[in-house]
Amino acid sequence: MTDDALNFAYAHCEELIRDVDEDRFLAAQFSPADKRPHLFALYAFSHEIARVRDSVREAMIGEIRLQWWRDTLQGEARGDVRANPIAAALDETIVKFRLPRQALVDLIDARVFDLYDDQMPTVNDLEGYCGETSSSLLRLASIILCGGADPGSADAAGHAGVAYAMTGLLRAFPWHARRGQVFVPTDILARHGVVRDDIISGRGGPGLTGALADMRAVARWHMEQTRSLRSTIRPETRPVYRLLALVEPYLRRMERADYDPFTTPVDIAKWRKIWFLWRGWS
Repeated sequence: MTDDALNFAYAHCEELIRDVDEDRFLAAQFSPADKRPHLFALYAFSHEIARVRDSVREAMIGEIRLQWWRDTLQGEARGDVRANPIAAALDETIVKFRLPRQALVDLIDARVFDLYDDQMPTVNDLEGYCGETSSSLLRLASIILCGGADPGSADAAGHAGVAYAMTGLLRAFPWHARRGQVFVPTDILARHGVVRDDIISGRGGPGLTGALADMRAVARWHMEQTRSLRSTIRPETRPVYRLLALVEPYLRRMERADYDPFTTPVDIAKWRKIWFLWRGWS
């Protein structure tokens, strides 16, 4: 692949993340400039996998698209993979930093859940889903920042990824509810007397309020675990952990008196995000 084509591929990934994932785009600015294109390639891949459900009408078509990415990662895809700028940038990043391809395949496998309307059974299942997606992405980004070396701190990355992912799922609750998806685990809902129809029909009430509060408590518990492991995080990898600075501000916005989980957007002004990210998490 020519240098111009590869530069275009990386530029495409950066532009995509600038448009669709402001949090990660801003956090990436705290990473060394020579590593950012590779972070954007990794994040663009993750976004491409996460949006498969939105780009197809049938789950089976989504399964086929996910299989194409599996084949691409395993060197079995047909056609010119380099024609896809995300695949081209990701492949070069994998080779350059010796990223474990199986971790990326596992991320794809976890996203199969997104194609269907099954409920998340338990908190443990949700933590596993967040671990294979968000935590794995954080650890792969850490490998990039370590120049391909083992970043260590697997436990810290695991808890950090779960905390950030759960917060993101809570932020996306109204969007998921409208399309019939329920990520709040069934065991939490049952504890508060809530059933799936209460969510997809837009019914709230004290039961749902309590269930979402339990979810926030789980996210905060994982933040506490990350804090207890902070000394294990290598200095080179700390930029990718800056996303954690946004977790508590997002959670607090869901605890305001006027918060409606079905209608209230949960976001932070860009300038405040930059300030939180600059200050870091503690």
